Formats: sequence, C-alpha cells, structure tokens
Amino acid sequence: MGHAHRDHLRDLSIKQIREMYRQAVGRLLEEVAATEAFYRAGIVAIDITEDDPFTGDRTGHEDEIIGTKEKNDEYAYQWATVQLVGNAVPMVLDARPVQKGETRLEIVEDLLDSAEDLVHVDNVLMDREFDSQHVLEMISQRGFSYVVPKRMQTSERAQAKRLLRHDQDRYETDRKLHLGDNEWHSTTMIYRRKENSEHDDHRQYSVFMTNTGSGHLTEYGYRWEIESGYKSIKRFMAATTSKNFGLRFFYFAFARLLYSIWRAVDLLVQVELTGEYEHSPVITADNTLTLLKKETGIGQWGALFGLASRLSGYAAGSLENSLI
Repeated sequence: MGHAHRDHLRDLSIKQIREMYRQAVGRLLEEVAATEAFYRAGIVAIDITEDDPFTGDRTGHEDEIIGTKEKNDEYAYQWATVQLVGNAVPMVLDARPVQKGETRLEIVEDLLDSAEDLVHVDNVLMDREFDSQHVLEMISQRGFSYVVPKRMQTSERAQAKRLLRHDQDRYETDRKLHLGDNEWHSTTMIYRRKENSEHDDHRQYSVFMTNTGSGHLTEYGYRWEIESGYKSIKRFMAATTSKNFGLRFFYFAFARLLYSIWRAVDLLVQVELTGEYEHSPVITADNTLTLLKKETGIGQWGALFGLASRLSGYAAGSLENSLI
C-alpha cells in the first residue's frame, strides 16, 4: 500500500470507520437474509481482544496503548467486538477500540446498540471480565438473557471448597448483587465442576451467572466460535508498526469485515449446493482466497475487495477505495 493511501486512512476518524463497517455489514446481512437458512435472531457474544504486546515507546499514546487483560507489565491495543454465534452464521456485527478510562458498561451498551440495529438479540454471552452487576442489570433491563462466568471471590471459593468436600458436581443458588442505594440485581449462580480438570482443589469449579435458568448454560459453549474466529481472522490482518490509532483500528475492522464476508459466502455456497446450511464451513478462508485469485486473475486482496463491493455495496466499496 502506498504512502498516499496510508495517509488517507490516517485521516479517517474512528466514528467514520465504524459507520462504514456497520453499513457494510448491514448490506451483507441483507444479502444472506434472503435465504431461509439465515437466522437473524438469537445469540450474540461480546469480547475484547488484544493486539500483540506493544514493545515500543508509547509516549503520547497512553490512552490507546493500554495494559493487557493479564496482570503483567505489558501494553497492547485492545479492541471490542459483538458477534453472532449459535445457529447463525458467525458474522462480526460491530467493532470498537477500547481506550483508557472507559467502563465495561459503556463498551457493552455501545456494542448492543449496534447489534440491535442489525439483528434481533435474545441472549448475550460474555467473558468474566464483564461480570459487573451493573452490566448484568443493563442487559436485563433491555429484556435480554445473559450467561457470563464470574470471577471467584472469597465467598465463591468457600462454596467451591464445600462442594469439593461433598464431591458435588453442580450447585445453583439465587443471589442479589448490590447496585447502590437500595437497589439490587437478581441473578442465579451456577457452580459446575470441570471435566478432566488439571486441578485437585476448588479450581475444579467454574461459576456462571445467568438470569434465565441453568438450561441456557450450554449456550455458553458457543463462545468458542469467537476464539476460533480470531484465529481465522489473523490471516486477513495487514501488518503495521504504525502507532496511528485510526490506521490500527481500520486494519482490525477491515479484517473482521473480510472474515464476515467469507462466512457469508460460505453460507450462500452451501445453500446453493444443498439448500441447507451446516455451521462448519465447506470452504475455507484459504480456499476462498485461492479461488477468487484464480477466477479474477488478481491478487487476494483485490479479489476480496471486489467481492466486498458486490455483496456489501457502497460502504465496502468505500473501504476498497481507501485501501487500494
């Protein structure tokens, strides 16, 4: 990519990039929604991912290159996403940066606002870093169910130790979490013993919180799609050493768009061939890139940009013009 194109990307604001992304995904959803195999309602998963640890001088960028989720001395750019999971094609509905001073409540509210504009949300899955009672209360007030693991504090560790002494695999209890003043959030805590745990103490147990009963606990397994998706998305990421926040976010967002296009194309191909959609892809990302290059005679990026323009309309075309 030439310097002129990078300069153009640096001029894009985070707001502009997010708006282009949402427009592109919206057009993509309309394309796949024309098939009966597409589920436009259901489960979304919210997650925060990190770039590789940043090892350079972050002077002047301390609000953008923040600490990692692990308790260590490393720093990294962090991005948050909301993604369709479950029976739906696993498309990334929106992405945003995570900056110093933002609360998890603000991040979740923002991403759910975007998701609701695109699909009907029933259930929200999150990692334990979102186990704040204020986040859970906001989700409940929107009429959604949630499943989220809880970080073990003193009371949870004590309960897990009691379960271990009694050799009990599962336990449920209703709890009220204090919101402030005289307000409380009601939730159900579910203790579940992990199969084949490497630990021989209370760490054999995980604690989940839900507002919808233990029957939805199995849905939490759908979050593995995010981890699997992130591994696939890495092949779409453009490498950069730039500290320009907008450029970094553009690369992250565009990789998510390309991933979503690949999964949407896979759905369309499956429906065309069999009339049905199986969640496991029949075409891989590498196969898609190879076939596009063969059919178009142009490089992988150019082929995907062409496909993005056809499936996602003007918004994806705008991204193409920005990058090529």
